[in-house]
Amino acid sequence: MEVLLGTTNPSKVSMFERWLEGEDVHFLTLSEVAVPGEPEETGNRPGENARRKAEYYGRYADYVICNDSGLYLTGLPMEDARQPGLHIRTPGGAAHRLDDEEMIAYYTGLAHSLGGRVRACYVSGFAVKTPQAVYLYEESIGELAEQAFWLTDTPCAERRPGWPLDSLSLYKDGKTSFLDPNPPEWLKGGDRNLNRCIAFLKESLGLQPRSE
Repeated sequence: MEVLLGTTNPSKVSMFERWLEGEDVHFLTLSEVAVPGEPEETGNRPGENARRKAEYYGRYADYVICNDSGLYLTGLPMEDARQPGLHIRTPGGAAHRLDDEEMIAYYTGLAHSLGGRVRACYVSGFAVKTPQAVYLYEESIGELAEQAFWLTDTPCAERRPGWPLDSLSLYKDGKTSFLDPNPPEWLKGGDRNLNRCIAFLKESLGLQPRSE
């Protein structure tokens, strides 16, 4: 099965390859498929933007996976202008889209202004387009906020292209970096929300029966 990944982010490509490792899936990326233009991401939730992207790229492939994410600082009110939300690379609705190093600089300053570290969580929406339908899954901000990580003002030297904020992020233990090759023991036991995301992808693509 050929599946188009509606992203140019190398870290997202690696993520989906890891999640569906061992399945009979061959991934295509936007750099390999001539797609004119790009969809407008004007939704109010990650799932809405994921659907918009899947419907757009779905005109060029039978099977498409897309996702979108928002970054939420749990210590700030949702209406606070500093809340990144869906505008992680365009904070405050800026016209300029931050590159990876600009993101690190901006969020280092934001974390510093909030005392040096702030609790945060990503909320993602996933859409899978097949010849039959577009399937949608969105994570719960309530569940993810309970396991919020720390966004700090002290970046490490290592970089993860496409996911620059991993250089500023610590797991909820407040000690272990997202870039540490040895994640905390509690994470090795499996992440319930992650397992749901993977199951959604497999069910939507017909790689396993849909759960009741």
